[in-house]
Amino acid sequence: MSLRINDSAPDFTAETTQGSIRFHEWIGDAWAVLFSHPKDFTPVCTTELGYMARLEPEFRKRNTKIIGLSVDPVKNHSQWATDIEETQGHRPNYPMIGDPELKVAKLYGMLPAEAGESCEGRTAADNATVRTVFVIGPDKKIKLQLAYPMSTGRNFDEILRVIDALQLTAKHQVSTPVNWKPGDDVVVPAAMSEEDVKKKFPGGLKVLKPYLRMGAQPKDAGAAQAK
Repeated sequence: MSLRINDSAPDFTAETTQGSIRFHEWIGDAWAVLFSHPKDFTPVCTTELGYMARLEPEFRKRNTKIIGLSVDPVKNHSQWATDIEETQGHRPNYPMIGDPELKVAKLYGMLPAEAGESCEGRTAADNATVRTVFVIGPDKKIKLQLAYPMSTGRNFDEILRVIDALQLTAKHQVSTPVNWKPGDDVVVPAAMSEEDVKKKFPGGLKVLKPYLRMGAQPKDAGAAQAK
């Protein structure tokens, strides 16, 4: 299954470290980050899960839930969480999905259908493609997906930045330029009506080209932007 941006995020029921969930129901009216791991007790993923535990309050400020997934049983996740806390200083306080039958990994296109139906006997290398980040909106549509190699730790500060941009652009129908950070100027679409331009950009625009107009970030972008 090949998933693309703006596709509906596949729904599923799964066991997690915080009990059974129905994914879409669990998301509710929030945003969500689903990030996956090829196997428990792997070094790079240990650092990532600990860092996400530290960042969890920042995601919460943005009305964003985080959830991990590993192609191993939930009971292993609970043991792994102890190692994560010991080595990274933060214990995951968000749910981690157990996917021992590889159902969610296949549903999200992270493993092929012929991968089998059990995590038993599979190594991290066998599951190397289960290293993906999905950002999902309250409408249950995929807003971003990134795939990483096993050897490279993910940049979750960048995921926060993207969520800031996604939430800003969803609210104000603008775009963000290269390397945008909260507070920077935004790109104003040529199709925006003059009435909306005057309302959202009282200070006026910088017109670099007819198709490239910049304006100050709208001031009512929300609490997450005003940190």
